[in-house]
Amino acid sequence: MTTTTRREEQIAVTLDGRRFEGIVLERGKTAGDADTLIFEGGRFRSTACDRYGYGDGAYRVTASDGRIAFESLTESEKYGQLRWHGTVCGPRLDGTLVMLRDGVAVGEKWILAGEV
Repeated sequence: MTTTTRREEQIAVTLDGRRFEGIVLERGKTAGDADTLIFEGGRFRSTACDRYGYGDGAYRVTASDGRIAFESLTESEKYGQLRWHGTVCGPRLDGTLVMLRDGVAVGEKWILAGEV
């Protein structure tokens, strides 16, 4: 029988190759923008943010109790940065993005998505 340490489990965890389709919502709103969140090659990308010039960004994950937590930072020359964090549990992704201008938080949106 092989024993796996917690550190080995975290090293093996990745979201690479997974895609989630859902919606980006402003706080207090019930409608928002369609989005596809893509994890590929150690990078994270939001298709809803492409039109604003945001590129992809490296992402980090940690795993605990059947959930995968992720973090990423994406940037737009015109609009600043988006700090992403969220959790994936099975096929469901729940996330938050914080809009940063000159390092200062200027807004927050929520993401609800399912794996496709």
